[in-house]
Amino acid sequence: MSIAYAVLAVLLALALVLSGRAKLAKDEKVTSVITALGVPASWLTWLAAAEVAGALGLLIGIGWRPLGVAAAAGVVAYFVGAVIAHLRVKDVKGVPAAGILTLAAAVVVVLGVATV
Repeated sequence: MSIAYAVLAVLLALALVLSGRAKLAKDEKVTSVITALGVPASWLTWLAAAEVAGALGLLIGIGWRPLGVAAAAGVVAYFVGAVIAHLRVKDVKGVPAAGILTLAAAVVVVLGVATV
């Protein structure tokens, strides 16, 4: 299970870094979705920072599991918020991606706790 934890943590960290980079670069596809959700554009930097911090925590957590579990739990909270934001404005197209990332982070939490 430790290998599964590491592989999933790395893949999730990669997704978070790519998402954070898109927010920092103010990619039009990303900013249009976020502003349609009612999130101010001024939050993009903070959202990107949260994603990058989560990615770093996941990667460091491969060696120090308590940090990885905490980071994964934070990522779960982040993406639960994203799912809620999409549902609040009835944007069902955005729910699956956020839902999959929520599920992936939840699996990292479970694997992290199971392999401590």
